[in-house]
Amino acid sequence: MIINALPMAFTIVLLAVFALDKLLYLVVFFTPLSLPLSELVHGLGFNMFLPTEPLLFGILLIFILKCFADRKFDRDILTHPISLAIYFSLFWMLVTSLTSTMPLVSLKFLLTRIWFIVGFYLLTAKLFESGKNIEKYIWLYIMSLMLVIFYSTYRHLGYGLWDKQAAHFVMDPFYNDHTAYGAAIAMYLPFLFGFSFTKVYSPWVRWFVRISLGILMMGLILSYARAAWLSMFAVLIVWIIMRLKIRFKNLFITFIISASLILVFQHPILMYLERNNTESSANLADHLSSMSNISSDASNLERLNRWSCAIRMFEDKPIFGYGPGTYMFQYAPYQLTKDRTIISTNSANGGNAHSEYLGPMAESGILGPVSVLILFVLVIYSGIHAYSRTNDKRLKTLVMGALLGLITYYIHGTMNNFLDTDKLSVPFWGFTAIIVAIDIHTQKVSQAEALAEKQS
Repeated sequence: MIINALPMAFTIVLLAVFALDKLLYLVVFFTPLSLPLSELVHGLGFNMFLPTEPLLFGILLIFILKCFADRKFDRDILTHPISLAIYFSLFWMLVTSLTSTMPLVSLKFLLTRIWFIVGFYLLTAKLFESGKNIEKYIWLYIMSLMLVIFYSTYRHLGYGLWDKQAAHFVMDPFYNDHTAYGAAIAMYLPFLFGFSFTKVYSPWVRWFVRISLGILMMGLILSYARAAWLSMFAVLIVWIIMRLKIRFKNLFITFIISASLILVFQHPILMYLERNNTESSANLADHLSSMSNISSDASNLERLNRWSCAIRMFEDKPIFGYGPGTYMFQYAPYQLTKDRTIISTNSANGGNAHSEYLGPMAESGILGPVSVLILFVLVIYSGIHAYSRTNDKRLKTLVMGALLGLITYYIHGTMNNFLDTDKLSVPFWGFTAIIVAIDIHTQKVSQAEALAEKQS
């Protein structure tokens, strides 16, 4: 097997040295099809996704070597406000890794985050310079994602298409959870909706896009991922707001007021939610309604259990937390008997803290979720400004797709967390890179136009 793999390894080395962009495209294409090492070799004390994570580690090393050799990288990307927010997040992750209760686990978690950011954000943003190559990056993931959808649907047919329980495992081993699978599909749907109706693309391309859109919609429905469904309803509202050109300042104020009202009336809201006893089922309407069932739905109750543990962990270590990546090893003592459910475990089976906000709070203290929120706010702000600044219909479609795709994940992140995997890191950091690249490009175009107008 090793001898047979040598030609492929030699090809990858050549790509890494002479065509790093092609190697990055290869990683993007194989991400939905990547397999966990534990599926191939049993009994190992560690796990990673193959072939993507070893390739990303190699890309990280090449990036470091190139930076030392050239002593430069695109200054506009490096100094963009979104990049600065990412540096702050990584810096605080490093600090809390050094103070971690499990330093090796935390440093490995940090290293994984770094190679995702280098590959899918820094290098990708450079690849998207002046708005180039963006469609290629998007379609590479979509094409292999459609292969996973066909595979999952074929398996689902064996159990009956409306079998909700089968929806939890038919995408295995490519996606280890139906919620991650649904989240990935939801992130790409805004692009396909945009491509379908943008006349920049030829009619034949738009028809192919619509077929792809139908395939992804089928995958989303059959994923039975309620958080993904909810995120799609939310981005529809965001799309309407953007089309109406409501100012970011007004949106931010509205968000603050809404959050404050929820805090003030949290007890009446909880009492109302506790009256909902609709269980998740194959009936799509009931399944969606069960999202607010916190009285008998095991999945919802387990989320509340994990969130409660994260809050108690934060109360014990509010400044530095337990360390990045340690929640799954440390949360068990914080489970209360009254909060445990029929699916509760002591080893974080089926996910970690189930939140991109509470997880960092338990693992990195108060600045953990603050760094996440700063990043998300800056991405939304930059995306809205880039969209309003350009008159190029293609760039408008791309920045709108990236922004709405990310918002599906920001909303999904209240109920699940997947940024420690390659499956969601490709769209998350890649879409962030799209917004940064288009924001930089549109700023340069606006400055050039202003200068030309001034000279004339």
